[in-house]
Amino acid sequence: MLDVALLVVALTTAMAMRPWRLLSNRKALVTQDHGDSSPLWTPLLATLVILPWLWALPTLHHMPLQLQWSGACLVMMCLGWPLAVPALCLVGGIAYALSPGLDASEALRLTVWHGVVPATFAMLWGALLRRWLGTKVFAYIFGRGFAGSVISLFLAGMLSAALGHQLPGVNEDLTTIARWLMAWGDAVVTGMVCAVFVAYKPQWLATWSDDLYLYGKKS
Repeated sequence: MLDVALLVVALTTAMAMRPWRLLSNRKALVTQDHGDSSPLWTPLLATLVILPWLWALPTLHHMPLQLQWSGACLVMMCLGWPLAVPALCLVGGIAYALSPGLDASEALRLTVWHGVVPATFAMLWGALLRRWLGTKVFAYIFGRGFAGSVISLFLAGMLSAALGHQLPGVNEDLTTIARWLMAWGDAVVTGMVCAVFVAYKPQWLATWSDDLYLYGKKS
C-alpha cells in the first residue's frame, strides 16, 4: 500500500504540472532554443524503448544476481521531473508486459523504488545544489549528473531495503555494498551522458540552460 500511495502522490503531482506542455510548448522549457520544435521527444522515446528492456532483463534471463539498472536520474535530467514521473510509470508497465517473470507487485516496486523515488531525490538534490553552488557547469555535470545520481540511487535503495525489499541472490549482509556499487555504476553512465549532451545536444536536457550555466543570465 505504501508503494501505491507513493506512486499515486507522485503521479498526481506531476500531472498537475501539465508535463505535456514540455513536449508541445518550447517556451515552457528553460533550455535555450536550438532550432528543434520538440527536442524532448527524442529522449522520451529513447526512454520508452530502451529502459523497459533494462528493467526486465534480470527476470527475462533469470540471472542469479538480479542487479537492477535504474536510469531514473538520467531520465529526470533529460525530461524534467514532471515529465519523468509519467514516463517512468510507462516504463514499468512496458517492462511488466515484456517479461513473463515479472509480476505486478514487482513491476510496481521497480516503478516506485527504481524509478519515481530516485528521480524525486535527484530533483530535490539538484534544487539544493543550485542554491548552494549556483549555476556552474561543473556543478551540473559532476554535482548533479554524477554525485547526485550516486546519492539519490543509494538512498532510494537503502529505503527500499529498510522496507523489506531485498535483492534476489544477494546475502543480507552484502545488501548495502551491492546497492552502493549499483548506484555508482548507474551514476557513472549518467554523468558521462550528461557531459556529452551538454556539449553536443543540450536541447535534450530539460534541466540545462545555456543562458544560466554558460552566460550567467537569470531566468
